[in-house]
Amino acid sequence: MIESQRQQGKVFLVGAGPGDPDLLTLKGKACLEQADVVLYDHLANPALLAYVPERAERIYVGRRGRDAYSDQSHINALMIAKACEGKRVVRLKGGDPYVFGRGGEEAEAVADAGVPFEVVPGVTSAVAVPCYAGIPVTHRTQASTVAFVTGHEEPGKAESGLEWPRLATSEGTLVFLMGMKNLPQITERLIQEGKDPETPVAVIQWGTYARQRTVVGTLRTIAAHARANNMEPPSVIVVGSVVRLRDRLNWFETRPLFGQRILVTRPRAQAHELSKLLIAYGAEPIECPTLDILPPEHWDDVDRAIEDLPTYDWLIWTSVNGVQAFLNRLRTRGKDIRRLAGVQVCCIGPRTAEEAARYGIVADLVPKEFQAEGIVDVFANIELSGKRVLIPRAAVARDLLPKALQRMGAEVTVVTVYRAEPPKIECDRVKAELKQGAIHYVTFASSSTVRNFCRWFESSEELQEAMARTTIACIGPITAKTVMDEGLPVHIMAEENTIPALVEALVRHSQGKNEGREETR
Repeated sequence: MIESQRQQGKVFLVGAGPGDPDLLTLKGKACLEQADVVLYDHLANPALLAYVPERAERIYVGRRGRDAYSDQSHINALMIAKACEGKRVVRLKGGDPYVFGRGGEEAEAVADAGVPFEVVPGVTSAVAVPCYAGIPVTHRTQASTVAFVTGHEEPGKAESGLEWPRLATSEGTLVFLMGMKNLPQITERLIQEGKDPETPVAVIQWGTYARQRTVVGTLRTIAAHARANNMEPPSVIVVGSVVRLRDRLNWFETRPLFGQRILVTRPRAQAHELSKLLIAYGAEPIECPTLDILPPEHWDDVDRAIEDLPTYDWLIWTSVNGVQAFLNRLRTRGKDIRRLAGVQVCCIGPRTAEEAARYGIVADLVPKEFQAEGIVDVFANIELSGKRVLIPRAAVARDLLPKALQRMGAEVTVVTVYRAEPPKIECDRVKAELKQGAIHYVTFASSSTVRNFCRWFESSEELQEAMARTTIACIGPITAKTVMDEGLPVHIMAEENTIPALVEALVRHSQGKNEGREETR
């Protein structure tokens, strides 16, 4: 983006894809990262706003169902006005801007105003949603053509602009978008024009999301099936023989955590690891950090420890955050890992050891039990009398480890390299969804996340009410104890204090529930 364009302002019509945030294009992501203003609608996954700079203005211009929404002329005027202020404006639209998305109208308005613009195509729901339901829209032996059809024509039209006789006699696949309200009329018209009433039909709601639902029938039965299953917009309707392939090709809805909405309470910088694993298993992670990782109030103690590093015998890291904060400070002070020559390194677990390895440091010791007690057990067999031990860690942490090492004869120095503080977030939406039972699991990876989460609620009664319909999963016994101290039950605990082990425990629990449901049928 050249400087003159930035001064002049520019509009980017960006396709957000059908819902799965991983289906956003790289160019779409780059546009969001450079945005000054983002206008987004109901079908654009809110998770994509994480790519938007904090300084950027976010404006919701969508609607849900028949709710009130911004008039198209207002949206056009808003884009133009913001661009004329010299801003980079991203109009984030569900699916592809030019596939039944009014992107053409918006581009015309911007062009007529003389405002520079670009259009960034998106993955259209007409292809992606059937794919996620196990339905290829074309197939060499089933369908050589595919037609994308609006299921909601302009209400003011005197008569339909669709060529129903040609659609009814097509041997290819028909994909109707925005047609849920008119499903009975669509199926009836196709039958009237000669299409076989036994033609397979699928209705897919919230396609590519973890809450995706699919109902299959025929032209004769699908309207009744959809009504019986309370299918609502946004839905995609697929008509054609390719629907029969779903029984064999349904890959998305068969993943072990499919349909599960899981609250991730880790700090924003660390949430990505857990979220990616949950997505891979079919879940929908809801990132709502209960911690912000902040620098210490002063670096004096850390800087002294860095200067004295060659005098220490052991350096013990008890978290990934501790590794990052300490080594980043080391670099800020103009030093590198050569300062650690001769110092043995202990990491509390494999993930912490992996983080140290990223900086070129191989841990000498990783206990089998990934918590402070595990470190104490290992050092019980090591001579520590007169040895100097440095522990860079959070401002608030258990004293079990330093006190135990001191009893073994070590000279222990504990320095604060980061603070874990409650973030300033809007948690009302999450609290409401918990009370509604719309969040199936809540995950905790540390005692701090538990305590800060519980502070969202004004009373113990409100906390109990909100958590009554959800399942609590903890990374280990220390975190689990904190949950129970807050008066809450622990339903799942990982076998190891690692994020992969936590996800594996969630998978086992979910599969157990599914097996139970199968047995009651």
